Amino acid sequence: MKSLTIAAVALLRLVRDRSNIFFVFILPIGIIIIIGAQFGGGFSPTVGVVVEDDAGDLGESLVEALDQREDVDVLRFETTDSVVTAVERGTVQAAMVVPSGYDAAIRDGDSVEVGFYARPDAAVYQTVVGAVVSDQATLVRAARFAVDELEVTFDDAFAVAEQVGPAAAGVTVDVETAGEAIFPSSLGQFDLGASSQLVLFMFLTGLTGAAAIIETRRLGVASRMLSTPTTAGTVVTGEGLGRFGVVMVQGLYILFATLLIFQVNWGDPLGAAAIMILFGGVCAGAAMFMGTVFKNDQQAGGMGVVLGLGIAALGGCMIPLEFFSPTMQTVAHITPHAWALDGFAVLVREDGTIADITTELAVLAAFAAVLLTVSGLRLRRSMST
Repeated sequence: MKSLTIAAVALLRLVRDRSNIFFVFILPIGIIIIIGAQFGGGFSPTVGVVVEDDAGDLGESLVEALDQREDVDVLRFETTDSVVTAVERGTVQAAMVVPSGYDAAIRDGDSVEVGFYARPDAAVYQTVVGAVVSDQATLVRAARFAVDELEVTFDDAFAVAEQVGPAAAGVTVDVETAGEAIFPSSLGQFDLGASSQLVLFMFLTGLTGAAAIIETRRLGVASRMLSTPTTAGTVVTGEGLGRFGVVMVQGLYILFATLLIFQVNWGDPLGAAAIMILFGGVCAGAAMFMGTVFKNDQQAGGMGVVLGLGIAALGGCMIPLEFFSPTMQTVAHITPHAWALDGFAVLVREDGTIADITTELAVLAAFAAVLLTVSGLRLRRSMST
């Protein structure tokens, strides 16, 4: 019972520290969004479209052709200024502006310019928009030829061109995937970033929380507890449970927040829970060890951030392990992070169950057992001296 009270105090400290509102609850979600945009699947770029007044039926036809493409989504805007602002802010990846008089100019055989806007890193979408414009231009040229040669109306000629064009012989390109993709097509946009940031922030929160253990020793709280009918083992157990509770709050928040906000797939619930619990033990053991190594909370807090980020980067939390060289992938597995991420990869990408990640769970259990045992002995010794 006393151990649970000590653990409850650690959780209370987490809630009372206002800085944790950002570092524990806001920052992880922000980084998940960034990683989802960089590496996530299931993403369709959005092209903003403005159809100015009197653009005509051909202008609307051009927009419909763009909208029918499976590789882009279309979002309409009222003015050119508004769509340019959306490009600047990243709301859309590119923009197409169909000018006023577009339909009339084409019918008269005049040239007309379609506006295109994109940031330098998104200029690739010019190819997508250009392909749609080129396809319509081909139909227009065919219709103009028919008008000149057969003395038919442009509308009739264009309608025939639209019907005959897709069936006309031409060059086709077949695309096949050779080998296996790094990430399956079923992987959600935020699935990859969610698991890596859960592992990163659980460990980081654990290490930075080591300062609380040092403060407990420095202020004599541990000594006063030992002066009561409370054994050293009870205090050590309470501190361990407190560290475990803090990192589990962090992990559960990320899990449920990403599940509700981004519909992240965490795979088999039992498997995900097992990984989180065992990795939580790793984090608690590492936090207790840090709390016995450093003499003041400033040292522990600073080194906790450095070590937390450094080990997480080595373990594949910053860049997916699949992008590491074979040698670096082997080196990465000296960290518990890599084993936890391997477990999540099996659950999420391969639809595995808890039975499929027994190796990963066994390694995490070994990490947790060693760290908790060593740190527990060190903490007990430090309180008795």
